[in-house]
Amino acid sequence: MGRLTVTNLKSALKKPGRHGDGDGLFLQVGTGGAASWIVRVQKDGRRRDIGLGSASKISLTVARERAAAARTDVELGIDPVAKRKKATGIPTFRQAAAQFIAEHHKTWRNGKHHGQWKATLQTYAFPSIGDALVSEVEAPAIRDLLISIWVEKPETARRVKQRIGAILDWAHAKGYREAEAPMRAIGKGLPRQKKQARHFAAMPYADVPDFIRTLRERQSWGRLALEATILTAARSGEIRGAKWGEVDLEKALWTIPADRMKAKREHVVPLSPAALGVFKRAAVLKTAGHQFIFHGNKRDKPMSDMTLTKVLRDLGKDVTAHGFRSSFRDWVSEETDFPGDVAEAALAHMVSNKTEAAYRRGKLLEKRRKLMDAWGAYCEGFQASVVRIVA
Repeated sequence: MGRLTVTNLKSALKKPGRHGDGDGLFLQVGTGGAASWIVRVQKDGRRRDIGLGSASKISLTVARERAAAARTDVELGIDPVAKRKKATGIPTFRQAAAQFIAEHHKTWRNGKHHGQWKATLQTYAFPSIGDALVSEVEAPAIRDLLISIWVEKPETARRVKQRIGAILDWAHAKGYREAEAPMRAIGKGLPRQKKQARHFAAMPYADVPDFIRTLRERQSWGRLALEATILTAARSGEIRGAKWGEVDLEKALWTIPADRMKAKREHVVPLSPAALGVFKRAAVLKTAGHQFIFHGNKRDKPMSDMTLTKVLRDLGKDVTAHGFRSSFRDWVSEETDFPGDVAEAALAHMVSNKTEAAYRRGKLLEKRRKLMDAWGAYCEGFQASVVRIVA
């Protein structure tokens, strides 16, 4: 039997402080007269006070019932606060993610974002926090799910972190959370990711489309070679040494033999419509007797590496031809949802894992084709007139 009664409850409501009813149930009265019901529960040595509602709206009988239910939930391992929030409409992280995507996907420039958002969240976030109330997702849980991929898959991990943060910020704006995403705290709890060394001056990818347009205002073999270098994301030496026997215009493929590759293994480059157009222009303009696609001054030797440098200098650009590979890589990371391993394969970077290397040579070809088509479309974005080649 509780110590509070209907009679002495009226008296207790006039006295600031806590008034116990028994079994952990208290009436808490503030100095201003506001009163609420609280139940104190304990599980595995941890004590916790749980609010049950305002005393002006909840009777003593109902408070006792809620207190008993809360104690039962705690004994069964159920969080009574989370249970109540679910009943009042607080979504789980999984549900909040679905609502966020539904509201935002129509504004995304890349139509693939919808599927890629869902895929990354399903793979990396939902197993850990998908069923947690979005109001209860905090820094430690997010940090723990990121740590396994933070160093091994840095780009993927950054995208997962950003997407979780966007959903939590949205939930805060909707009133589902008291605070925004704790991303600063999460960042301090994660190890530093290795930064890719950048040895070549690169043009910001946002400037590349205009630069392509400038290149096409006048044509020379140097300009054609530089345009091909940009659109294929190849090394300049691979372009300068390209021969017609390596290119299949019908299949839109350029197969670079192993002896011309830095990694000493064959590399197949899917040619986007934009890149294929450069090769076709070179085919129309080729001079008999030259074995290289992009002509140098001598028939039996490739174009000099200084030719591309001169084109850049003449156009007032303080960047290198090789730096466009970095422009391409930055564009992939910051403007698309293509996986990092597809971009690395497109750049013909070395792979330490033999199984992954074999996979890249095979199944990733079509994925790389989609990536290169997207890069070509990004670089072009306009109609360019073709003018007479200049020797």
